[in-house]
Amino acid sequence: MKLYHVEWCPDCEVVRRKLEEHDFAYDHEIVEDARPLRKQVHEVSGQYYVPVLVDGKTVLTETHDILAYLDKKSANGMRGEQQQKSTTPLGSSDERN
Repeated sequence: MKLYHVEWCPDCEVVRRKLEEHDFAYDHEIVEDARPLRKQVHEVSGQYYVPVLVDGKTVLTETHDILAYLDKKSANGMRGEQQQKSTTPLGSSDERN
C-alpha cells in the first residue's frame, strides 16, 4: 500500500492514524502543497487531491472510502508491520488539499 499525502492536511492525518491503528505496512509519499505540481498523484488517480491510497490495483481518492477500505481490510486479517518511506516535496504553499 502507498499513501500520497501532505503533512498539514487533516484528512490525510485521519488516514495515517487509521493505517497506524490497524498496523498496516505501507509506504508514503509527501507530495507538493500546490495541487498542479502533484504529478505523481495525478498519474495514479487522475486528479490532484489528497489523500490518495493505492493498494495494488485499487486506487482510493475519498477519505471516507479509504477509511472504510482499511476497516474492511483489517477485518479480513490483512495486516503487516508498518514500514514507511517518505519523499520530501520540493516545497510550495497552497492552503487547500
